Amino acid sequence: MVETASAPPTPSPDPVTIKKYANRRLYNTATSSYVTLEHLCQMVKDGVDFVVFDAKTGEDITRQVLTQIIVEEEGKGQNLLPISFMRKLIGFYGGNMQWALPTYLDQSMQSFSRNQEQMREYFQKTMGGIFPFDAFSNMGKQNLAMMEQAMKMFAPFAGQGGEAEAPAESESAAKPSSEISDLRRRLDELEREISGMGKGAPKK
Repeated sequence: MVETASAPPTPSPDPVTIKKYANRRLYNTATSSYVTLEHLCQMVKDGVDFVVFDAKTGEDITRQVLTQIIVEEEGKGQNLLPISFMRKLIGFYGGNMQWALPTYLDQSMQSFSRNQEQMREYFQKTMGGIFPFDAFSNMGKQNLAMMEQAMKMFAPFAGQGGEAEAPAESESAAKPSSEISDLRRRLDELEREISGMGKGAPKK
């Protein structure tokens, strides 16, 4: 029996390079043409990865440009960010949990993306009117559990260093626990606000 050699995996394409000039014009080096924020927005929706560099300094300004796109979309009435969410998000800047929030939000969005097809089917089956807020609640709790597990890895290992170091270890271990409790409290507040929105939503 002749074995057929398996084809090598197709490498993922490199991100498209976008250059931003001093006149705020954006240049797509892949298509050799100028583009707008709307073009970049569509590229994101189409799953086309890109990075944006300042043409003069070479600085990676992808984050700033993506933020601009969100601001533009919100300005058009595409209100995906609730005011209460934005207030809480701003409150995390400079806080002791700022380091953990990006990972938490990223994991939450990835979880939402993976399950969006199932959720879309659920929406279609519940056209009578009840929005499945429980799904978001469960997703949030699952992500919080994952973060708790990750934070335990940073806690000192019990039993190492002798009895003399036990009080210091206890104090260090208590800090992540306190921070998680604070994040859990904020998550519970957000869930209660979402639940309140669901109860007040008119049935179709």
